[in-house]
Amino acid sequence: MRQVVIKEPGEADVLIVQSVERPAPGPGQVLVQVFAAGVNRPDILQRQGRYDPPADASPVLGLEVAGEVVACGDEASAFKPGDKVCALAPGGGYADYCLVPEGQVLSIPRGLSFIQAAGVPETFFTVWSNVFDRGQLKPGEILLVHGGTSGIGTTAIQLARQLGSKVFATAGGYEKCRACLELGADRAIDYRVEDFLAVVKEETNGRGIDVILDMVGGSYIQKNIRSLAPDGRLVQIAFLESSTAPLDLMSLMLKRLTLTGSTLRPRSLEYKVQLASALKTHVWPLFEQSKLRVVVDSCYSLEQVAEAHRRMESNRHIGKIILKLSEQADQVV
Repeated sequence: MRQVVIKEPGEADVLIVQSVERPAPGPGQVLVQVFAAGVNRPDILQRQGRYDPPADASPVLGLEVAGEVVACGDEASAFKPGDKVCALAPGGGYADYCLVPEGQVLSIPRGLSFIQAAGVPETFFTVWSNVFDRGQLKPGEILLVHGGTSGIGTTAIQLARQLGSKVFATAGGYEKCRACLELGADRAIDYRVEDFLAVVKEETNGRGIDVILDMVGGSYIQKNIRSLAPDGRLVQIAFLESSTAPLDLMSLMLKRLTLTGSTLRPRSLEYKVQLASALKTHVWPLFEQSKLRVVVDSCYSLEQVAEAHRRMESNRHIGKIILKLSEQADQVV
């Protein structure tokens, strides 16, 4: 089978496609023939040598796949060969075949293509875990999403809106702000020309935001704290700018704020199984009722993987960047 490997840490050109033996599933594993795979920011960091995968994970890039089950290991009985699935992979998604723990595999919602389904697991697992689990966003509350046109952002806007919350989102430029509004954001804030703290204060009559989902960090951290309403929650999932910043935490006490964050990949299999169950119960019906959509920015072949990485690093994308590994990837389930 084909598989993408990293020759050495560096720019996108270090990614090469090589031929390797197809793996066999072990106990509790499912072997998925990959028709499409999602590209995510951790893939970029791992390629650059700035993000080490867990010791028990595949060193091959790729955290989400969609395709067809071709084999099941012992103690894996929930799926059978031929089932159309998407999965949160522990790595190894940039390949024709990928091994995944059975509990992280989900049937593809009706009406999605394999390309669309490949853009679901990483973002929806992450958003559910951080916005609704850690952030405890409730109907009627306000969510602020930074990076509204990223894969995470487009997911968070739609899901929060469908589950009864008001949504603000930051994005850079008119086109990206318009995309946020089309996805359901009540207010899109162009960070190039607007101060999100000032907009939040004006739009909420000084009250502030209940939950903020941030992947920027740096200069945003103190402004996020100032933007929160009483009992507000700041959830940090990445630091594109910086993980450090000077802070005045008086508001933390006065407004009873919660500052939290998480990474998904190192979490236990048991936790990821819980997330998969929550998505199947609360999110899959919304897909099948056409109330959610996967925003696909662009598709690349496996041999064009370097171009896919450069597209993400350009920050010009709106939605998901997908690797298309099979002609069947366009088929709707």
